[in-house]
Amino acid sequence: MRILVLEDDGGIAATIRTALEQAGLLVEIESDGEEGWFRGDTEPFDAVVLDLGLPGLDGLTVLKRWRKAGRAVPVLILTARGNWDERVEGIDSGADDYLTKPFRVEELVARVRALLRRAAGHPAPVIDIGDISLDTRQMRVARGGLPVQLSPQEFRLVSYLMHHRGRVVSQPELTEHLYFQDFELDSNAIEVLVRRVRQKLGSDAISTRRGFGYTMGGETA
Repeated sequence: MRILVLEDDGGIAATIRTALEQAGLLVEIESDGEEGWFRGDTEPFDAVVLDLGLPGLDGLTVLKRWRKAGRAVPVLILTARGNWDERVEGIDSGADDYLTKPFRVEELVARVRALLRRAAGHPAPVIDIGDISLDTRQMRVARGGLPVQLSPQEFRLVSYLMHHRGRVVSQPELTEHLYFQDFELDSNAIEVLVRRVRQKLGSDAISTRRGFGYTMGGETA
């Protein structure tokens, strides 16, 4: 899962990055509102943590532009402004959640996880596909009740596919959501990653729809 954090305080941004990456998420930071708006408008992110007091373009303007353009990415507003009328304006502008500074990183991580689950139609913290289970709080994957040890990248793959159960996910989409934009990949990187996960979860865990992509729980075509 790929998260965009728009925060101009370097220390806060670093704290958020560390916490979200420890939660198994891919994090990219922008400190300028104009640049952050552009990236959110042109790149695929699964959620955004958005500070209101950004230089260049304030956070509410960024959010309003995204929503006017039809960008439906879940947004958590993070700000030092705690007035109730500002919270109302943020929600009315299209924010999905609101957290004021100072904050506990554990709460921020929990709220981001909840945004990701709700966006994918999974209100509960545990997602099940057959006998495969993903615990989004503990970052654990199990099959038949037995824990399966996955590397961080393998976990991201399983998490993305399980959050998007019921549809086929293409290789380009997986690349966009599992790797940094400027990360140099081998042409078969996704295939290798899928193969490794199948070796650990079982050959039937991830199905291939030839010419289309991958899905969890279906039959290989």
